[in-house]
Amino acid sequence: MIGTTGLQGLRVECIVGIHQHERETRQSVILDIEMDYDFAAASASEAIGDAVDYAGVASQVTELAERRGFQLIETMAGEMAALVLARFPQVRRVRLEIRKPAAVPAAACAFVRVERARS
Repeated sequence: MIGTTGLQGLRVECIVGIHQHERETRQSVILDIEMDYDFAAASASEAIGDAVDYAGVASQVTELAERRGFQLIETMAGEMAALVLARFPQVRRVRLEIRKPAAVPAAACAFVRVERARS
């Protein structure tokens, strides 16, 4: 039974951007993360060890963004997707969108979206 779990609107304060002011001051990015995995074991056992711990995912991607400043949200998205696949072996496919509200004043946000699958 393949299903999707994830997070919507995870707000992270981090250094991201190419401009000098972006390299000096943390700003918000907003993450949406979807992860496909086989729900069969988790639905039978109701044990977090059989499920994808989305709180753990939130903690891991937040720590990555806060620890490592990024110039491009494309790089951030790629590294976050790779991290999810590396640290959460049940995940078969991850889709991740990063929105950067302060990027363009006349726009609600700039965004990137990536999708990675386990090979």
